[in-house]
This record gives sequence, C-alpha cells and structure tokens, in this order.
Amino acid sequence: MLVSLKIQNFALIDSLELELYAGLNILTGETGAGKSIILDAIDAALGGKVSGRLLRAGEARAMIEATFSSNARIDKWLASQELEPLEDQNFVCSREITPRSNRTRLNGVVVNKSQIQALREQLVEITAQGQTSLIGKAAMQREWLDNFGGSSLLQQRQKVAKLYDISQASQAKLEERQNRDRSRLQQIDMLEYQLEELKTAQLEAPNELENLEQDRNRLAHSVELQQQSYEVYQKLYQAEDGLACADLLGEAESILAQMAAVDTTLEPILELVTSALTQVEEAGRQINTYGEEIESDPDQLDNIEARIRQLKQICRKYGTTLQEVINYQQKLQTELAELTDDGQSIEELEQQAQADYAILETACAKLTKLRQKAAHTLEQRIVATLQSLAMEKVQFKVSLSPIAPTAYGADRLAFEFSPNPGEPLQPLDQIGSGGEISRFLLALKTSFAESDPVGTMIFDEIDTGVSGRVSQAIALQLFQLSRSHQVLCVTHQPIIAAIADRHFHVSKHVQAETADPGANGVNRTSSTAGSTNVNGKRKTANSSQSDKSNQLKNSKSDAAKSTANNHQPEQTSIQSTKSKSTTKANQANQQERTIVKVQLLQQDQRKQELAQLAGGVSFTVTNTSSTTTRKKPRGKSNSKSATKSKSNTAATELVTATETTPDSAIAFAESLLRQADILKKQVVG
Repeated sequence: MLVSLKIQNFALIDSLELELYAGLNILTGETGAGKSIILDAIDAALGGKVSGRLLRAGEARAMIEATFSSNARIDKWLASQELEPLEDQNFVCSREITPRSNRTRLNGVVVNKSQIQALREQLVEITAQGQTSLIGKAAMQREWLDNFGGSSLLQQRQKVAKLYDISQASQAKLEERQNRDRSRLQQIDMLEYQLEELKTAQLEAPNELENLEQDRNRLAHSVELQQQSYEVYQKLYQAEDGLACADLLGEAESILAQMAAVDTTLEPILELVTSALTQVEEAGRQINTYGEEIESDPDQLDNIEARIRQLKQICRKYGTTLQEVINYQQKLQTELAELTDDGQSIEELEQQAQADYAILETACAKLTKLRQKAAHTLEQRIVATLQSLAMEKVQFKVSLSPIAPTAYGADRLAFEFSPNPGEPLQPLDQIGSGGEISRFLLALKTSFAESDPVGTMIFDEIDTGVSGRVSQAIALQLFQLSRSHQVLCVTHQPIIAAIADRHFHVSKHVQAETADPGANGVNRTSSTAGSTNVNGKRKTANSSQSDKSNQLKNSKSDAAKSTANNHQPEQTSIQSTKSKSTTKANQANQQERTIVKVQLLQQDQRKQELAQLAGGVSFTVTNTSSTTTRKKPRGKSNSKSATKSKSNTAATELVTATETTPDSAIAFAESLLRQADILKKQVVG
C-alpha cells in the first residue's frame, strides 16, 4: 500500500507531503489543477519515464519519495535483491531528477531499471493517459486467469511446473549424453590417431635422441677422426723417430729402476712411471682400434638424420622432451580405455525422456481444460460488469492457443476486447481509448479482487463521458475494489467522490515572490492563495473553503453571485488577481509562480466540493421502487423535497443534475453522501 508521497520541485509542485490511506482515496479539482502531476510523480518514483523538463522552473533538482508498506511477498523480493525494509516495515522508492540525469533508489540504494520494474509490478497498477499498464502483458493476464480459476487450477499448474522440471531434467540428461557421445567419438578418434602416431614412432629409450645426435656427429666427421686417431697413436706408442710417449716412459722407467735399487725411497716414483707407461700403452692400443673401426657410411648417416627429425617432430606435438612424450603416450592409452567403456545406454535415456514428456503433455491438457472453464466464467462476469458501466455492446474473450509445454502449461493466452459493435476483437494493449481500458480494468480488477497481488490501483478519470447511472455503477465497483486494494482515483463525478473513504482536493494557485531579499537573505514570498497543505492537515491562510461555505449558505438573496462563485474552485484565486494589481512598484519587485496544493477535506468541506462538482444544478432522486423528478427554478431553494427518499428501505438512489441555487447544491451534496452510504452498505453488508 502507498503510505505517503513526498514531492519537491516537480513540475508545478514546489513541496508537497501527502499521506494516503487504505480504501478508496479520491482526488478532485478543476481541470488543469495538477491532479495528473501527482499521478506522474508516483509513476516517476516507480521507474516511469522522466526528463529534465519536469523540473520546476528555476530549480536544479527534483526529488520524489513514495513510501510503501511491506508484506511477506515484498520482503521476500527485497531479500532476493539483498535489500531490507525499514524499521517500521515500510520501504521508500525515490527518484532524483536533474537536467542531465536521474537516479532511482530503493531504501537509499541505487537500483537499475529492471529491479524497480519488477517491484512496481507487485505494488501499483496505474491506468492513466500516457501510462503503460500491466493489463496488456500476457504473463499478468495468465496470472489473473489462473488465480480466478481457484485452487484446483493453481494446484494443477503447480503439478505441471513440477512435471516440466522432471521432463526438462530427463531431456537435459539425454542431450548431455548425446553431446557427450558426439564428443566422446570425436575424442576417441583423436586419441587413436595420436596413439597410432606414437606407436609408429616406436618410442623406447628416453635418451635415444641424444644418442642419435652423437652418432650423427661421428659419421659426419669420420675422415677427420681417422686421421686424428692415427696421429694420437703415433705420439703415444709408435713414433718413427723413437720419440713416442711410450718409448720415453720406457726409458725413464729403466733409469728409475736403477736408482731405486740404490735408494729405495724412489720406489713410489718408479711405480707412478710404470703405471703411466701401462696407461699410455693401453690408450695407444684403444685409439688404434678406434681409428681402424671408423669408416664413412652416408646411408647410415641419412637414416640417423631422418630418425632425429621424426623424434623432434613428435616432441613438438606431444611434449618438450622424449621422456614427456613417452609419459603422454601412456596417458592416452588410459583415457582411451575409459572412453571405450562407457556402459550407459543412450536408448534407455531416450525412452525415459519420451515418457516424461508424455506425462507432461497429459497434465498440460488437463490444465488447459481448467483454464477454458475459468475463461468462460470470467468472460461472462466481465461482460456483465462492463454492461453496467455503459458498455452494453462490449465483447470480451480469453483466447487460448496451443504452444509447446512450458512450466506454465501449453497455452498462449490473450485477453481480447471489443468495446463497440462492429469492431473486431483485439488485444487489450491495442485499445486506444483510455476511458474504455480504464473501465475494463476496473471490471477485471473487481473480478480478481481477492487474488490480485498488486496492492494499489490508480485510475485517472475513469468516469469520462458517462452518465449519472453509470457513474453510480463505477462508484460501486470502485468501492468494492477498495475493500481488498488501496484505490486512488481522479474523478469529476460527484457520486464517485461521495463514496470515497478519503477525499482530497487538488488546486492550483499563484504565489507571489518578492525579488528583493529580506533581512535573513531569503527572498520574501507571499502566497496569494493560502499556505501550503502538508498531509492535508494545515488550513489555508484565507480559508478559501470556509469562504465558499458562507457563500453557499448565506447568499440566497444573491443567487446569481453565489452561483458564479460556485464555479470558481478557489475563491482566493480572484483575490490573488486583485493583490497582483496593487501598485506598479510592487509589481516590479514581485514575481509570480504557480504551485499545486492538496487538501484532505473534512465533512463540511466535502459537501462544498461535491456541490462544486455538480456545478450548481438541480437533481433527480431515484430508488428501486419509484422515480420522482423535480426541476428547480433558478434562485429558489427546496432542498427538503429534493432530498426526500420515497422509502426508508436500503434502495439505491440515483442523483443527477440540472442548474439550481446554492442551498439546493448543498442539499444535493448531502443527498450524494446519503446515497454513497447506501452503496457502501450494499458492499460491506
């Protein structure tokens, strides 16, 4: 429920605080007084389209705060967005507007457009000129119909939702297996190709590549190695001039042997020379053998180089080193074994998916029948309600067309509407008339009163262009809807205003602002129409409503003048005009600004406003047993006979209007209030 509304510097509103209540809240006032601005402000606070042009002239920032009461459903949504209600279980939707930007906040936290839109759909339904209503959304229409269908339909829809989840799960399992099979076969092909390539390479020794590179170098330099090994052999063992290393060591060994025979301390040196001689002789024999075995073999060299290229290519594809490639080959063998042994049958999964889908289709078919039954009842109820609202030739149909099963069933649902004979049925969002769609929504909401989750309904001039009897029917529907919803309605019809739980008067005033600053440095401001109302509780400075009461009650001798005054919603607006024409000096120092004010009317003020809405006309009183019409002459009052009911039963009076005097206008207002009480009793019992 919308608890309060604060508006600053928005359009013509400089500062306004408005408290709203449960039940039926009515806004009245002259055309252009600013009623739509209040509705625009509510729309803006809930994410509606705004622009910098909505800023009050001369201001740099506008702020709108709409405070709503929370409930379990809203609390759950707030928790899902990581937000919490305020301490008093309320939450505030605010909109800050500047010339270049605007921000939407929820409890002071900036939220995006989708978040505020999701919340709006649970809070408010606005039906007004230029507003986008939820009524055209297929999802909302489905919710309305299903809730209207009652518990059996909702239970079946819950069953469908569960079966849909089961069917989706089995289908997902099948598709996952199918995708996995496709991927598995591709993977098997890839693994087999890789393993075949590695097997062909015949990888065995991790150091094979190093060994092959050594063999390649030896074969590539075989001639040089032969020559050099012969030279080494000559120097170590067999030099032609007798200067080979072995010969020299042999001579040194003979001399040391003679010396050691004399001095035994030389025996260790002798042993070293003897050992060196032995090693040189062995080295000479080995180098000789090495030189004899080396031979040039171009074919073997080509084979070794080809093998080296093969191994290096394998390493580039499967690993940095030959050891890593061998490890990878073993891994492939293990993976291939696992992939070729899956075990689960894809045919079994297909059968299960088909069975689950068939069960879902059966449940959806049952849900469709329940919806068709509910749709037929809803069509009859809404058509009957609309006929009482001056739409005698209206047509309404709930269209159900088949679609593939979803969590909500297998129906594409659309509300189709034709307000006038000869016009084809068309979707609700294509209905051009705001009055027609408003009355349709009223009938729809009355039908769904007990199940509709939206807490606040807003109607803008739903009564446009209707007769008194239709206005009474609209009033009755609005009051009935307000027993389960908060209703905010802008109206020009007296009977609708009379049935309100709370009646607000919206007026537009001219405020004079002194250009020269005062003692405190702030421009002096004098309101020519009274002080601003806050929460509808403050009195106006000039007591404009009280002035009208005195005029209506005490001006029998001057009926024409009173009637003229009755056509002015705010007497002070005339005073404002006079005050603006005081002196040329004052005019030079003052600037005029237009502001919007809202006042919560008390009982006497309501009578005056109802008389004002009637426009000073005589009236007809009708009840269910008989009808009496009395036309009043101008300048005379006969309120007693005019308001007399033909019986004391709870029969419904119908009051219509023609021109009359101030006292008879007040009497007319009192009749409206009595009639409203009778209508209320029909609803509440």
